[in-house]
Amino acid sequence: QVQLVESGGGLVQAGGSLRLSCVASGRTLRSYTIGWFRQVAGKVREFVAAVSESGNYLVYTDSMKGRLTASRDNAKNTAYLEMNSLKPEDTAIYYCAADTNREGRPISRSLNAYDYWGQGTQVTVSL
Repeated sequence: QVQLVESGGGLVQAGGSLRLSCVASGRTLRSYTIGWFRQVAGKVREFVAAVSESGNYLVYTDSMKGRLTASRDNAKNTAYLEMNSLKPEDTAIYYCAADTNREGRPISRSLNAYDYWGQGTQVTVSL
């Protein structure tokens, strides 16, 4: 079992930045790909970013490319998502998730590939 807890969300003005954290407990994070997703009420949860086990491979959604930096510190059992130049349309609940079975396949953007999820952190971007 892996428990994931996100933090770092909040209210920010358009153009501002936030750094989300995802802390794992129960098992070490170093063996798992970590994905970040977001969801607006009434809409499908969508992929935002992912970072490989080593931190060397990163995947980003095109809609936020250039404004995101995903990273991780395996010694701290923590993954991060830094978001810059935030826009009101980035308002959503942001979730981190762990893919515990990647085993060499490409990093997935699919929700179905991730088997452990955090509870989410709200990000609100105002004009």
